[in-house]
Order: sequence, then structure tokens, then C-alpha cells
Amino acid sequence: MAISRVGVIGLGTMGAGIAEVIARNGYSVVAIESSTSALEHGREMIENSTQRAVKRGKLSEADRASLLDRIHFTTDYPALSDADLVIEAVSESLELKKSIFSQLDAIAPEHAILASNTSSLSVTDIAVATTRPANVVGIHFFNPAPVLSFVEIVRTVVTSQDVVDEAVAFAESLGKQPVVIGDRAGFIANALLFGYLNHAVSMFESSYASREDIDDAMRLGCGYPMGPLMLLDLIGLDTAYEILDTMYKQGRDRLHAPSPILKQLVTAGHRGRKTGRGFYAYEAPGSPVVVDLPVPEEAVEAPVRPVQSVGVVGSGTMASGIAEVFARAGKDVILVARSAAKAQQAVAAVQRSLDKAVEKGALDAEGRDAALERLRGSASLAELSYVDLAIEAVVEDLAVKKALFVELDRICKPGAMLATTTSSLPVIDLAVATARPGDVVGLHFFNPAARMQLVEVVRTVSTDDEVVDSAVHLCREVGKHPVTCGDRAGFIVNALLFPYLNDGVKMLEANYATADNIDLAMKKGCGYPMGPFELLDVVGLDVSLAIQRTLYLEFREPGFAPAPRLEHLVTAGYLGRKTGRGFRDYAG
Repeated sequence: MAISRVGVIGLGTMGAGIAEVIARNGYSVVAIESSTSALEHGREMIENSTQRAVKRGKLSEADRASLLDRIHFTTDYPALSDADLVIEAVSESLELKKSIFSQLDAIAPEHAILASNTSSLSVTDIAVATTRPANVVGIHFFNPAPVLSFVEIVRTVVTSQDVVDEAVAFAESLGKQPVVIGDRAGFIANALLFGYLNHAVSMFESSYASREDIDDAMRLGCGYPMGPLMLLDLIGLDTAYEILDTMYKQGRDRLHAPSPILKQLVTAGHRGRKTGRGFYAYEAPGSPVVVDLPVPEEAVEAPVRPVQSVGVVGSGTMASGIAEVFARAGKDVILVARSAAKAQQAVAAVQRSLDKAVEKGALDAEGRDAALERLRGSASLAELSYVDLAIEAVVEDLAVKKALFVELDRICKPGAMLATTTSSLPVIDLAVATARPGDVVGLHFFNPAARMQLVEVVRTVSTDDEVVDSAVHLCREVGKHPVTCGDRAGFIVNALLFPYLNDGVKMLEANYATADNIDLAMKKGCGYPMGPFELLDVVGLDVSLAIQRTLYLEFREPGFAPAPRLEHLVTAGYLGRKTGRGFRDYAG
């Protein structure tokens, strides 16, 4: 069947975008809303969107005029009597959708494909409201539909293969990348995305970290286009609640049970950007401009401990990267390793990195030479007796780190701050190994330290406020973006990132989708820089498993238990890119 005339029901943000992208690709569109006012609002959104496209050079005036001519706006369902495909894009209410599909069943021609853009509801439940469930399929676009290229094609157990094939061909004709999946709550992208978003809400609700620090941590630490709380405001807190509630009712996974604050905000009418208030307050309903951001902390005078000399213990990539950060920022740095040869290798690694920066124009030769003048290597911890800050960046082994902190406590001068770069171990365990737990803080840099902006400043129950303030001030002084959090497994980034990665492995284990399709969904549908399996292979499956085990042991949350597939790959020695094989084969 050749599709030429397409109906779109519902002209909210998603429906208007879907109608636009379909008309842009030459199809005739019947755009339907429930009232004249809603219809005019939908028309206005399409007109404004296409006008922006003209201004950006993405569309000519003539093409815009043709596009708009191809859309027929109406409130009359009988206008769909000759449609080849109808896509429903109304709010996430099962009863509303079933009512619409029942009407479509009586109006649309026998050959027509009836599709839902639902992001979480059962397509099967919607299909049985018709007398032709074999013609019903899910076509889930992502917002903004004219821009994002990923589409989930959701087949039920009774959807005809011909209908699935035609839906795939239609999506491809729009320039989209479709993936065919089964009918389960959340499909691929939302099933993975909303567990992560809900976890972030719980983190905020417990006052573990501020909304800004949670959002900044995931943007800067993971390269996500938007932090989780601001993304929820964009999606709509009412929509997010409904998606999570649907997923929880279908799967009974406690991690999908909506955090109570979501329901409270929705009940209060604070549904995100569209109402002008959600987790953030906005300039006006629909505006992206946040108006209740806090005053920058730099403006607040607080006593801090001056840091001019820094000791870095370790000889690996992280140690040399941290040493480079401080040396480039004008600090005197001593890099201590287990042997003189190791220390010199670490210093040489810093020099190579600085040379590359000069080659790329990110640093001039004088800056490189000055940084190297301020850096020296040593094999003796005793040389740290004068430093203002000592940072350990040794192997992620609690016993090794504790023994080192005992030595640093003995060697370093009174008032010196002692810091750990651990990404998952309890900072308090290191603090109590010293006679000065108030001086101990976590400074979790991200790899590569010289380029990544984020530093998680981790305070224990014993860390002095002055030490936290001093660590935050120092991070800003050396050009980093600090976020503060308490001392619990994973801190902010890893606590949110690794359960999401683990959920991706569980989805693969269930044979719901392939690793390639899951990666595609998260990159194209959510704008992530890497899919979960690409990222796991880069991080290392052994490292990922260790972090996931730490999270599981600390929180005792059944949903955090490492996926068996991850454990089996590590047991087999398939650790990712570094061994040539992980979730994918990199040999040759």
C-alpha cells in the first residue's frame, strides 16, 4: 500500500512536530484537534517552527509555503475517511486513546494503518479498542520530531507484518532511523531514560545534592545535553509521572515507582516549563529562561585555606592529569610515585599532554614551559611534608588507600588538606585512618582530568565546612566546575550513570533489543554522546562491575544487582576495548 494521506490527531508539542515533519516530506496531512482554540494553537506552533527553520536556512520560503499548504487543519474526524495512515499524539491517557481509536475504527478506510505515538502505554490495550488490531502499531517519535531522527516502531502480538513493514518504510521516508520492538512499557529509550530520571529526583528529594549540582554533574561528567531535572521540566512533570506510573504498574520495578515529589509538584500545578514552574521556576509558561538560579557562591565571602603547593600521589593517567591541571593553573606540584622511574614516566606524560595542547593552540609555549617548571617528580612521600594539599590517585583498593592516608597524616603539615580521587569507595573510611578526619575531602576528577570540567567535592560527616569551602574555591581557581555531595557510593555521576548502564544490560539479556538498537535509541532518541554498550566497553566491564557491586552493597536495592551478563563477560576476561572484546568484538 502506498501511503499518501496521513492524519495526525493531537497538535500539542509532539503532534505539531509530527505533522510538520510529515508535511515537510511531501505527504498530505489532516491535522485534528478537539477544539478550535487548540487547533489554532497547533497551527501557530507549526507556523512558528517552520519560520524558525527559514531563518536558520533549513527551509526556503517557497518550501515553507508548500509545507503549510499540505496541512489541512480541522476538528472534524470524518476528514480522516480517506487517510492511509493515522497517527494519534494526544496526552498519555489510555481511556482517551482507546476512545479515539474506537472512533477511527468507524471512520478510517479498511486499509488504513492506525498508529499511536504513545511513549509508555500498551499499544495492545489501545489496539483492542478496534475491530482491526492487526492494523494497529506504535510509531513513537521523539521530541522535537522535526529534528530527532530516531523512531520506535512498536509491534503487538497481533500486528500484521505488512503493517510493521509499511510503518518502517514510512519512517525511513521521513529521514528517520526506525527500530522495531515489542510492546512493553517504556519501549527502549524511555524504559532506560525514566529510571535514571526518577533516580535523580530521589537524589534531589533526599537533599543529597542540589538540583543545580545534579544537573551540572550529568551534563559535564557524562556529556548529556541536559541535566535530569531540567529535562523533566522540559518533558513535563505530569507526563513523566504518567510514564513512570505506567512502567511501574506493568513491571513492578520499584525503581520506576514515581518519587513522591513528582506527584506533589503535579498536584500543585507545577508541571515544568509549560506552566512556568517545576523543579525550576521560569520567566513565563513555555519559556526556557530560568529565573530562580542561586547567587554564585564566588560572591559569598568565606574563609578558605590558601593552596599554593600540591602533592599528587600516583603515576597513572589520572595522577598525571591532575598534576597537569594544577601546574597549568600556577600551583607548585610534586608528583610522587612508587619509584623514581615511575615518577619520571608520569612527568613525561604531563609533558606530552602539554606539547599536544601547544600543537592544538590551546596553550602557548611559554605556558607549557612555566607549567613544567612548577612540576617535579619524586619517589619519596616525605617530600609532601610542606604541601598545602595532598591528593591520592592510586589504585581503587581500600586497603592500599587507607595505608597511604596513614602515611600522609604522619608526613603532611598541620592544616594541610588530604584528598582522595576515589570514584566509589567511602571517603570516611580514609578519613578515620587519620588523626585529622576534618581535613579529609573527596576530589573526584573525571578522565581525562586536563579536559573534563567537572569535579565532585565529597564531604564526609567529619569534613570541616572550611575544608569543603576551600576545595570548592580551589576547583574554581584552577578552572574546574565543582559540585558538592555527601559521602555515599557513586557520589552523583556514578550513582546515576551505572544503574542506567546496568538496566541496558538487563534489556539485552531479556532479548528485547540488540546492543546496536539500544545504543542507537539512546544516542538518537536522547542525544547521549555514547550508547550504554559503547560506554561500558570504553570504561571497562571490570571497572563497571566493581562500581555496580559497590552501589548494590551500599543501597541494598535489588534493582542495582549487577546484571548476570555483565558478570559473565568479566569472568570470561572480556573487559571491553582494552582486551579487544566486551559487548562488541574489537579484534583486528
